Amino acid sequence: MAPACAGLPTRAGTGLKPRHVADILRERPPLGFFEVHAENYMVDGGPFAHHLERVREHYALSLHGVALGLGGEGPLDRAHLDRLARLVARCQPAAFSEHLAWSSHGGVFLNDLLPLPYDEATLRRVCAHVQQAQEHLRCRLLLENPSTYFEFDASTLAEAQFLAEVVRRTGCGLLLDVNNAWVSAANRGGDAWSYIAALPLHAVGEVHLAGFACDRDADGAALLVDDHGSRVDAAVWALYTRLIERIGPVPTLVEWDNDVPAWRVLRDEALRAQEVLTRSRERAEEQGVRA
Repeated sequence: MAPACAGLPTRAGTGLKPRHVADILRERPPLGFFEVHAENYMVDGGPFAHHLERVREHYALSLHGVALGLGGEGPLDRAHLDRLARLVARCQPAAFSEHLAWSSHGGVFLNDLLPLPYDEATLRRVCAHVQQAQEHLRCRLLLENPSTYFEFDASTLAEAQFLAEVVRRTGCGLLLDVNNAWVSAANRGGDAWSYIAALPLHAVGEVHLAGFACDRDADGAALLVDDHGSRVDAAVWALYTRLIERIGPVPTLVEWDNDVPAWRVLRDEALRAQEVLTRSRERAEEQGVRA
């Protein structure tokens, strides 16, 4: 078996939902990998673990953490790290990722991915936590850009600059969530492509795509919510296609965590991403032949 976090195949994948496991095992779709939230599988047995083992026999696995709290002011939870390390050792994932966020304070877990001010003190703390996690898990971590709805007055670094510096100082990779980039830019009045272009694109080890919801804030202005509850929006597809044209094929996941549809709907979204990857690869091969 390949070593943990050796890198995902350069294909499209989806999140693994228990209701879809039977369809996946019966159909064996032409996807490259499946991704699960690590915290749902920190058990020694039971149906979740059994289903994961069955799917893992045929596909690469990506573990996506949601509760490590890399941006928190307190130390990382050593018991949580130990459970993650056991899961990584047992499942041998091709990738492990976490969020640029914090989730707990004063011993209370808040069950959300909360934003950070981007300053030097936060940068040092996040880098220390990323390095600790990588050493403990013996695995390169992919750090995901967040979806944000405001900016801190205390920030002295742009988010893309902050992420680039974390990558430079720790050697971690980047999980580029294109939907998050679009949502954040729309909510804060920025340009999503300019943000993406400023990121350390050489470090991208995985891309996420998802749907968002449209709401209104207290002043009645449009507000996009990263809810993973619908098809990928046309604007996000366009941004993703531009990204792949820029950097070439990258492992790409379609997330759908709320109002989860029938398997064929989620599969077809992933296959649409696969078409973008395949076209990019074919263009590169054609250009190589012509050269």
